[in-house]
Amino acid sequence: MTAEPPAVELKGITKRFPGVVANSDVNLTVRKGTIHAIVGENGAGKSTLMKILYGMQPPDEGEIVIEGKSVRFSSPQGAIEAGIGMVHQHFMLADNFTVTENVVLGAEKLHGIGGQARDKIREISQRYGLGVDPEELVEDLGVGDRQRVEILKVLYRGARILILDEPTAVLVPQEVDELFGNLRDLIREGLTVLFISHKLDEVRAVADDITVIRRGTTVASVKPADVTARQLATLMVGSELPSPEARESTVTDVPALVVEGLTVLGPDGRPVVSGATFTIHRGEVVGIAGVEGNGQAELAEAIMGMRPATGTIRLGDTDVSGWSTRRRREAGIGYIPEDRHRQGLLLDASLWENRILGHQTERPNARGFLIDVGGARRDTTRIVAEYDVRTPSIDVAAVALSGGNQQKLIVGREMSHAPKVLIAAHPTRGVDVGAQAAIWDHIRNARIAGMGVLLVSADLDELIGLSDSLKVIYGGRLVADADPATVTPEQLGTAMTGAGEQEATA
Repeated sequence: MTAEPPAVELKGITKRFPGVVANSDVNLTVRKGTIHAIVGENGAGKSTLMKILYGMQPPDEGEIVIEGKSVRFSSPQGAIEAGIGMVHQHFMLADNFTVTENVVLGAEKLHGIGGQARDKIREISQRYGLGVDPEELVEDLGVGDRQRVEILKVLYRGARILILDEPTAVLVPQEVDELFGNLRDLIREGLTVLFISHKLDEVRAVADDITVIRRGTTVASVKPADVTARQLATLMVGSELPSPEARESTVTDVPALVVEGLTVLGPDGRPVVSGATFTIHRGEVVGIAGVEGNGQAELAEAIMGMRPATGTIRLGDTDVSGWSTRRRREAGIGYIPEDRHRQGLLLDASLWENRILGHQTERPNARGFLIDVGGARRDTTRIVAEYDVRTPSIDVAAVALSGGNQQKLIVGREMSHAPKVLIAAHPTRGVDVGAQAAIWDHIRNARIAGMGVLLVSADLDELIGLSDSLKVIYGGRLVADADPATVTPEQLGTAMTGAGEQEATA
């Protein structure tokens, strides 16, 4: 009896870009009906490899074999027709379209664009517990819901092979468990999943096979039962799995940021943040835990002056409530945004131009009223070295960098101005364990130097490890306080879903 061919075989895949070899003789075999995890540090070539498989980029060398048949895709449409779907780390959605319009875009012939399509989308959403309203505008959705729309697009097109790039980045532990249950259901139905993640414990929990990519080539293929998370980290980056533990307290009694009665209204006039009141002291990290879409993004943006709000915001003793975002930045509020592509970078601009972004009136980027190109370029070179931003040049466009290297550039830019307060929204989202450890160190060192930090994160271990105090946001309200020294991720996750607040409250 003939053995069933693998769902995917990549043979000797090589891809070169100017100044860098993204993939070099990569070999990968994915068994049909399995979850196959691909891990590696930022810039290792994981995303490039998946873009090649999805037809977004042609390989310079090598062969792609799908279910025993050699293929060559000239576009994603060819991959889709071959039964491959991809959920990207950075979403491919039109903000001014509804969920239904985004899902059916390019696939109108499947179910039309009217009621039949909406019914099909609602059925898929309910079947897999995605909880997405087909009528909602994408611009009104949080990051978590946007991810679910992308998953809906893939399932709607009938994909048999799913590529998921960092699918758990925005989920609480209970939601991760639900996603893993959904993936196992898909596997039982004969589908195959390629799972890219930096969360090594999750990889070991869900994957049937793991392939490690380092510096553009495959270095190991292992079974989860045969390797620990620390051993995986060593294979990836040559160092042990880091810990976000903040260790000794550095909290002072000097307020760095005081927020009183902050309320933010949504597009429909209803409050998305209601009466938020808290204080961040110098040397203190205050963590905000919440399921995506519960107001944490709006809270951070209101503090930065990016959204109209009522209430009071004081930086030290200065009321900055009516100030512009630029004045708040110049006064000493740094900002690592939730979505680096939409709010943190000009993707087509060079790295040194992105170094200036948001700080164009400050040294070393400016001399008086003029941009100091030389100063910006020199400081970009320093950031690239200090924050290990892997790039052939500071003149390349930001879009050419991996997501993790883009994030390191943003963190380096914001930390370089020694802010009095840092608003950090998901500062390590999509970065590898080595870069994660470096960003944690920068936050810890700034905390020791007296900086106050508002930390918004979907990584509960990160929140618990870095924070001096924790607050849970649900439905736009701060509903519980938690002690990082005693709370567990499970207790925190329960409070984030609106239940068990007393369990998280210390």
